[in-house]
Amino acid sequence: MEDQFQFTPITKKETPGLTFKDLYFKYIRFLPFFVLSVALALLSAYLYLRYTDPTYKSAGALLVKQDQGAGGGGGANDRFQQLFVLDNSININNEIELLKSRQLMERVVKRLNLNFSVTAKGNIRNSHLYTQIPFDIEVLQLNDSAAFTWNIVFQKDGRFQINNGELIAPDHDFKNAQGSFRLIRKPEQSINEEFNEYIINWQPTEAVAAYYAGAVEVFPKGATGILLLSLESNHPQLAADVINTLMAEYRVATIEDKNETRRKIIEFVDGRLKVVSHELDSVTAQLLAYQQANNLIDPEGQTTGYFSRLEEVDRQVNEGRVQLSVMQMIDEYLSDSKNKYNLVPSTLGVQDGTLSNLISAYNVTQMERKGLVDANVPVTNPKVQQLEERLDRVRENVKENLRNIKNAQTAAIGRLQQQAATYRSEIQRIPSKEQNLAEIRRQLETKQEVYNLLMGKREESAISLAATISNIKVLEKANPNRTPVKPNRRTVQLIALLAGLALPTLIIFLIEVLNDKITSRTEIERITDVTILGEVGHSFGKDALVVKPNTRGIIAEQFRIIRSNLQYVINNIEKPVIMVTSSFSGEGKSFISTNMGAVMALAGKRTIILEFDIRKPKVLAHLNMPKKPGLTNYLLGKAELESLPIPVPGYEHLFVLSCGPVPPNPAEILLDQKIETLFNYLKQEFDVVIMDTAPVGMVSDALTLSKYSDATLYLVRQGHTFKKQIALIDQFYKEGKLPKLSIILNDVKNRRGYGYGYGYGYGYGSGYFEEEDQPSPTLSRWLGWMDMKKWQNKKHKRKEKV
Repeated sequence: MEDQFQFTPITKKETPGLTFKDLYFKYIRFLPFFVLSVALALLSAYLYLRYTDPTYKSAGALLVKQDQGAGGGGGANDRFQQLFVLDNSININNEIELLKSRQLMERVVKRLNLNFSVTAKGNIRNSHLYTQIPFDIEVLQLNDSAAFTWNIVFQKDGRFQINNGELIAPDHDFKNAQGSFRLIRKPEQSINEEFNEYIINWQPTEAVAAYYAGAVEVFPKGATGILLLSLESNHPQLAADVINTLMAEYRVATIEDKNETRRKIIEFVDGRLKVVSHELDSVTAQLLAYQQANNLIDPEGQTTGYFSRLEEVDRQVNEGRVQLSVMQMIDEYLSDSKNKYNLVPSTLGVQDGTLSNLISAYNVTQMERKGLVDANVPVTNPKVQQLEERLDRVRENVKENLRNIKNAQTAAIGRLQQQAATYRSEIQRIPSKEQNLAEIRRQLETKQEVYNLLMGKREESAISLAATISNIKVLEKANPNRTPVKPNRRTVQLIALLAGLALPTLIIFLIEVLNDKITSRTEIERITDVTILGEVGHSFGKDALVVKPNTRGIIAEQFRIIRSNLQYVINNIEKPVIMVTSSFSGEGKSFISTNMGAVMALAGKRTIILEFDIRKPKVLAHLNMPKKPGLTNYLLGKAELESLPIPVPGYEHLFVLSCGPVPPNPAEILLDQKIETLFNYLKQEFDVVIMDTAPVGMVSDALTLSKYSDATLYLVRQGHTFKKQIALIDQFYKEGKLPKLSIILNDVKNRRGYGYGYGYGYGYGSGYFEEEDQPSPTLSRWLGWMDMKKWQNKKHKRKEKV
């Protein structure tokens, strides 16, 4: 007999975490869901790859070299080099914005005629055409700039219809609501019988340019001056043509910008040449006339020293006058409203650093504003208005500085003229004819010097204009890439496979995370230190009493295991009183109480089950026994103790003490002093007393009866008991409100991967237990029970072979 042995207390061990094997079996039972999910995901990937238009990417590279100057000719010390003060440095970010500007892209659209896009309609998927278009559409006249779409269907005789209209012969003009057009057949290409219907889309240049400008990607290569350009399109040749044409138009645009600067220089020089040439002709005519009138061919000066000094003073006066002329020209140029947003000529020999800096700042600001306006930034834009305000301020500063310099220069010329008057008074004795001749020659030399300077610079600028080269060099042309970048077959398939695996995994994980009920022994052990005495599986039978004489069912064996483990709890107690309770109703107290009484009785112990759940008694109903007088009858003095125990049919040592009629005050009736007399009598007559009490989490009956109990079996039902109820058990355990508290996990389903231990689920097909008749598995049982039973049977067969 088991009670003849001496037992020692159980030592609770650390609960291990979930292993890879646990996780494997936790999810393998959902294998059909995973297979179905992966199959649907791969099917979706196949359909996506089959019906999605591929996207191709072409890329090119160009080098932006630093500009060496815009004036052409001359060195750093050339007085004319700074006529137009320009910032020749390259800002790579500005070049990127220019490449992505809609204005530059409009030139590409016009050059490639991208206003029309042609799509061939197929049975399954439409195909975008670019180089394989069997016809061209010539626009003769557009009624407006609104976008339109045509549906063109070709007949076998070569004629076509537009939007189900009348038949039109190719190479003939036709009119419709959009304007006048002509469809020209390409003789080298024929209409494919499979594709005899086409969709024609026309969009205005601005809209097409805006689309491609936004689609083009431009980014610098590190810290170099190399720019990488790329474009994704549904046709590889189209992407390559747009990139190559964009780089070509960009080179042309840079040359045009440089030529515009040189043309401005030539225009300015031409204007000055007209004035100087007229003055030179006038002085030359005056010299010839004077020589002829006075017969002076080669006069020699008598006072060479005075004339030399006078010539030097006159030269300085002439230079001052030239500077005053240049400053006056600049002042007039700034005052003219037509030149409000044009570049300003430089100082042209006026050696004044402040003026040069102011003009340089003014021209740089003009170029910044021009760059924004050329990029189609509205003049009402705050950035443009800010630049215009800055231009106004700098313009006024330049004019003020010019006035100051002119005043200073005029004063200097006055002083020089006073010196010249002094020199002339010294040479009054020189013949007046020779003196006048020398004066005319000095004027002629001055005008000739200015004229030669202007002519030289004009020729230099003209040569530079004719030989202008771009500072843009195409390093790598874009080539059509026939391998699509989107969709990537392997990537899409891999994503579909991962999504097919991840989606059911996520759903299962969320279901488990959101589940607030106990599903495994491990969850109980993580929350509380209370000992788990054993587990009881789900019974498929209709009879609540599963522990019967000579039965070897797995659930009966589990109750025998609990009986053995219970000896560690009630060690050295001869006639223990065991209380069975739970958190709330429906956790199987009556089922456990009845079968615990049966398993104790089968061990030869005289056992009685007390139906102390006087609010909802169920023990007699589970045993299929009729109602008899019981506890409440005894407490009311209407029954004797000796007549209360009722033997259970088929069990030699098993008795039941029924509840009797349900009283109106169950909590108070259990406080009666007769309860103690009852337990004293039961301990004398029986070896084991089992109390089936009300849920301790709902009413106080169990706490009232706990003083008569030697041990407490607290029931937790899988999938029924809330996790927060385990905290209540832990509180009872730590506060000692329930004696020798232990937990029994009830109604354990045969599911692998949830931490259910001690052999349940491993015995089927092993030959150690009697097989229990179970209903045909539904889908949920097939996922949870059938799959594991098959796995267990296969495992058992492999063991038998070994």
